[in-house]
Amino acid sequence: MVIAPSTNNGLSGNAENLGKLLNRRNYYFVPFRQDNPITKPRSIVFDVEYIIKTIEYALEGEQISPILL
Repeated sequence: MVIAPSTNNGLSGNAENLGKLLNRRNYYFVPFRQDNPITKPRSIVFDVEYIIKTIEYALEGEQISPILL
């Protein structure tokens, strides 16, 4: 499963759940970053440029790195 997280709550309430998925097999994340650290300090958004590359890595059973940009 390839996950491309984009949420206003990724670095607070959802951080624990994202962390759990990071430690499970067959879950692969498109690299993501903070959306706007000043006005939305808990918001994250995936980087669209990495979607295809993440899928290619996932098909080989590998997580693209780094996950946090």
